[in-house]
Amino acid sequence: MHIPASYEYPNAPYFAEYLSFGEDENLFDVLKNQYDELIEIFEKAENGFADKAYVAGKWSLKGLLGHMVDSERIFSYRVLALSRGEKTALPGFDENEYQAASEYEMQAKEDIVAQYKATREATTLLLRSLSTKQWNQMGQANGKSISARALAWMIAGHEKHHLRIIKERYLSQNS
Repeated sequence: MHIPASYEYPNAPYFAEYLSFGEDENLFDVLKNQYDELIEIFEKAENGFADKAYVAGKWSLKGLLGHMVDSERIFSYRVLALSRGEKTALPGFDENEYQAASEYEMQAKEDIVAQYKATREATTLLLRSLSTKQWNQMGQANGKSISARALAWMIAGHEKHHLRIIKERYLSQNS
């Protein structure tokens, strides 16, 4: 699946960061590689490490994973809705409010990892089911005109962003 053309998403720094991929990258390969990398990080995380934030006031590692699960679920729903021709504008969401209400900090790391695995499997199956027409569907999400394809790539871009943060800020403290 090729990256979206510039007309498929708004000209905004938020979108540009999340859609920064090479022309030759394949969405399904990216999603699989990210999945493998994230699972390896959590399998290697020592007891209690996933409960810690890299600085006071930031999310713990398992809270960050929970945020990634919530975000992927929302982006996947947006892909589904747009691919089916939804005409109603889809709302945005405040990740900090979602996080505060999530109670991920009280959940076992293994349970959040299981949610991540199930969410990624569901996302991948949804994306593999889409036709060219469905990938190209345009709609409104978070106040912007965007294609189903761009939203799918944003799932990968969001995870790419957070994998970089995990490596730079969380894992660097565990070395």
